[in-house]
Amino acid sequence: MKLTITIMLAWLMSTLAMAQGTANQTPAPAQGTQTGAAAPAQHQPQAKSKEEFDAYNQAAAKTDPAQLEAAADDFAQKFPNSELKELLYVRAMSLYQQQNSSSKVIAAGRKAIALNPTNPVPLVAVASALVIDTHENDLDRDSRYAEASKDAQAGLDNVDTGLEVPPGVSPAQIAAAKANLRSIAYDTLGVIAMNKKDYATAEQSFQKAADLMKDQPDAVVYLRLSVAQDNEKKYPEALDSANKAVQYAQEGSAEKNLARQQQARLQKLISDKSGSATTAPTPSQPQPPTEPH
Repeated sequence: MKLTITIMLAWLMSTLAMAQGTANQTPAPAQGTQTGAAAPAQHQPQAKSKEEFDAYNQAAAKTDPAQLEAAADDFAQKFPNSELKELLYVRAMSLYQQQNSSSKVIAAGRKAIALNPTNPVPLVAVASALVIDTHENDLDRDSRYAEASKDAQAGLDNVDTGLEVPPGVSPAQIAAAKANLRSIAYDTLGVIAMNKKDYATAEQSFQKAADLMKDQPDAVVYLRLSVAQDNEKKYPEALDSANKAVQYAQEGSAEKNLARQQQARLQKLISDKSGSATTAPTPSQPQPPTEPH
């Protein structure tokens, strides 16, 4: 998804800034101080001592994801009861995501999930990365897809209650973040279903993903939706989705080229009155991008 990194990093940086501004046992600023402009009050992670607070800041300042993950491991060992451990692993996960290292995203994200199994950000990130990092001939393909499905669904189930909202965030920003997370989760579930040749379920999931991001449409989602509909022999619907993929894809991108190929194939299939839809070539399935968009 195009906004995966942007949204996750935005939430992460806001949460980290909040945590770094929380001294010792001083309560975090209450949310909702501006009527109608912020989310309801929510418990914010806090350091329990100056030593913990300083150690957290030192670890969080690292910009190399491997160094940050190692520092997070040390911090977690030194402060096993700290509320801030999760933030460090989520930050490391996001930095790995910037490097397009899906295996590292999975490793760091799993550590965050182990500490807080209801935070939708690492749940959705790990699910998406597992799909990217899983291949047809992998011996553990089914177990990885099972984990990805579980995490994606858990992300959907916990979006409204598990998202750690920093102080001062507007309802519109929260709604946008939730919609983005849900869209990524549904897209991930759709890819899993399509790879299992469950095209009806894939279509439903991709349609939900597309509907959630109508204000910022993703060409890859519409292309996948087209392929799922194509495999169901819903050719007019598939062409409509392919048209949208062409419309929203960046000029010169791989997605644009694939979308145009799918569009041309469907146009010919529909216009060829003498052709048999049942013997039409099976459409190629666009694989998950090797890097976030």
